[in-house]
Amino acid sequence: MKTVIFRTIAPFIVAVMIVFAIYVSLRGHNEPGGGFIGGLIAASSMAVFGMASGVDAVRKALKFDPLGYAGFGVFIAGFSGLLSLFTGSPFLTSIWLYLPVGRDTIPFSTPMVFDIGVFFVVFGTLTSVALALEDDGGAIG
Repeated sequence: MKTVIFRTIAPFIVAVMIVFAIYVSLRGHNEPGGGFIGGLIAASSMAVFGMASGVDAVRKALKFDPLGYAGFGVFIAGFSGLLSLFTGSPFLTSIWLYLPVGRDTIPFSTPMVFDIGVFFVVFGTLTSVALALEDDGGAIG
């Protein structure tokens, strides 16, 4: 689908989807959402970008191989679990840190770090699959 209208509006759609994916990911440990659904939304935006501009443009925009993002996400998610071992707690026990910023306090937690890792795993894996399917013209086999 390479119509002029789609190619023109696709960058705007992709930008909105990426911002929404980040929003959903960061609120996921307190409300519905999280790294998984945020990663799905971000990977869908890359599929839209690929349909509008081609696979080569997406790979150039990503800077790294999509599976590299997935590997980075596994590292981040595992690291968030290992942090609890420094407190003498079991693996993946939540740790909360409250950072004072002016009159407010910003909570920072290991579940949020885990969600960020899951975001990258889902984003990298599904983007890799979508680009492989688009590169082959949708043919499987």
